[in-house]
Amino acid sequence: MIQRIQSIFLLLSSAAGFGVLALPFAISGEGVQSSTLFSDKAYTTGDNIGLLVLFAVAGALSLAAIFLYGNRQLQLKIGRAALAANILGIVLASFLFWQDFSNVSTNGVGVGYGLYLPALFVLFTGLALRAIKKDEALVRSADRLR
Repeated sequence: MIQRIQSIFLLLSSAAGFGVLALPFAISGEGVQSSTLFSDKAYTTGDNIGLLVLFAVAGALSLAAIFLYGNRQLQLKIGRAALAANILGIVLASFLFWQDFSNVSTNGVGVGYGLYLPALFVLFTGLALRAIKKDEALVRSADRLR
């Protein structure tokens, strides 16, 4: 049952979750020595261990949920846990950026592609959870007919 639509959505959300680990959230024109995030010109998940763990867990849970197609209830729980980890990662990334914003406000900060991937993760995971719920409702209605 790997070919189900929720498996495709979970695979895309996993790719977005792991893609955050490789792409920067924001890029500075030059290194800022007083900044903890932009000392190397890029704000990535590697700048904070909490970000690294949250986004890696979100991607891994999303990938693991693909192979739980036989147990839809567990697949829903793991999908929700991946969504929660990603949202916590978004909140932590925003908090760290605004905490460090005063150090980089004079240098101009550009948006990196990694900024969009957590939103794509939320979108694809939400679509996958919706498809899993529809699948569960279909199975339950078929069980009632028997």
